[in-house]
Amino acid sequence: MVSHKLLILSVDNRKASSGKIQEILTNEGCIIKTRIGLHEGVLDQCSNKGIIILEIVGEEKEHKSLTANLDEVDGVKSRLIEV
Repeated sequence: MVSHKLLILSVDNRKASSGKIQEILTNEGCIIKTRIGLHEGVLDQCSNKGIIILEIVGEEKEHKSLTANLDEVDGVKSRLIEV
């Protein structure tokens, strides 16, 4: 059975942290297979909170590094799960 590793991020302040999050995701991009970003609202009614779902591949040490780097960003909480 093939397992999938997902890193789920909760972002409390998208506007303030998006640049740092994007920088980390770009630097660690080789282990990111799929990325989905969700937030409430559209156009001028955008929510400042959101969720990012990452399907990741590679080694466990790379997953831990990505998770640790993202957890250092103010307002970001993450959880790594395997399904």
